[in-house]
Amino acid sequence: MDGLRKAFTHFTLSVFPATSHADRNVYPSAGVLFVHVLEREYFKGEFPPYPKAGDSSNDPITFNTNLKGYPDRPGWLRYIQRTSHSDGVLYGSPTAEHVGKPTIIEITAYNKRTFETARHNLVINIMSTEEFPLPYQAEFFIKNINVEEMLASEVLGDFLGAVKNVWQPERLNAINITSALDRGGRVPLPINDLKEGVYVMVGADVQFSSCLREVETPQNQLRCSQEMEPVISCDKKFRAQFHIDWCKISLVDITKVIPVHSNRPDLGTGVLPDIGEYNPPSESLKSRDYFADFLITLAVPSAVALVLFIILGYSLCCRREGVEKRNMQTPDIQLVHHSSIQKSTKELRSMSKNREISWPLSTLPVFHPVSGEVVPPIHPDNYETTSMPLMQTQTNLQSQIQIPQQQSSGK
Repeated sequence: MDGLRKAFTHFTLSVFPATSHADRNVYPSAGVLFVHVLEREYFKGEFPPYPKAGDSSNDPITFNTNLKGYPDRPGWLRYIQRTSHSDGVLYGSPTAEHVGKPTIIEITAYNKRTFETARHNLVINIMSTEEFPLPYQAEFFIKNINVEEMLASEVLGDFLGAVKNVWQPERLNAINITSALDRGGRVPLPINDLKEGVYVMVGADVQFSSCLREVETPQNQLRCSQEMEPVISCDKKFRAQFHIDWCKISLVDITKVIPVHSNRPDLGTGVLPDIGEYNPPSESLKSRDYFADFLITLAVPSAVALVLFIILGYSLCCRREGVEKRNMQTPDIQLVHHSSIQKSTKELRSMSKNREISWPLSTLPVFHPVSGEVVPPIHPDNYETTSMPLMQTQTNLQSQIQIPQQQSSGK
């Protein structure tokens, strides 16, 4: 089965040998998936061993990859490493533009225990191929696998074998692999062993099979628009290991794609034309009189402000009507009402300021006109004046003042 799979699948896989410490040369083909594994076991020999035997396998090692002389990798090359205890993977799909141009990738390994580094170079020599590009390309979205799991040779070989059984091409190549996170996907929740998902693009030399085109039927398109799984007859050939989202499958026939050529502007040589020598200004500058600028800046706004101040002062001080003119235009009855209210207000305010005033005449002791006895005042001395009503009713007067009756002459 492995021999048969290698006969009809094509993707470049390379690893650093555990015994070699020289620069590594690889020869991937343009338009074919390139996978290079950075094994931790290879770089462990570059670091001093643990004092205790048997603990060297626990060294946490991370990798940093970049194009030599640049801070990042080429645009077609990606890198992934989940944890510091797992191997790193470089993967991507070179294009025909990179053919014949050696690409040197600097690989730096960091030992997080000893804080030591080791650096090696990976020389990528991209080769041309007559099969590039394959005319029919299909992109699958697999929901239950992460990108580093798909890059394993066994898993990718099993997937290409399943595609081979469905498509039946003569030549089948893995073109590219992209994580769903690079396509705008969301990081899944850490529950139920959810995966990020991965897009796998494969190319073949024959037309798409009827099974792959079933997703384009109106019934399946309607089910996809309603967020339902379409009915695909060949899904059972993938379901055992790969859960494919058939609504996201993409079928492209590049023989029918109209190429679009954009006219790029001429960048030129990047050298400015010769316009002669530069003549700086002379050191002796002419003197300048700033008096006119001073007048315009300060004198003119001050004059305008002065005029406005004069107009405002005349309006407020010289055009007042006065109290006499106001009273002449006011009716007499309104003046009388206003005067009475004002006098009452003043009297109440003066009374509230001085509460210790003498009792009015109505509260002084009086003599009864018949008997001649002294009648007590209506309000005693200890009476609370603040709670006294302004006017006493006749009932209150009779209860407070009892005038004795005149005795008969017989008695």
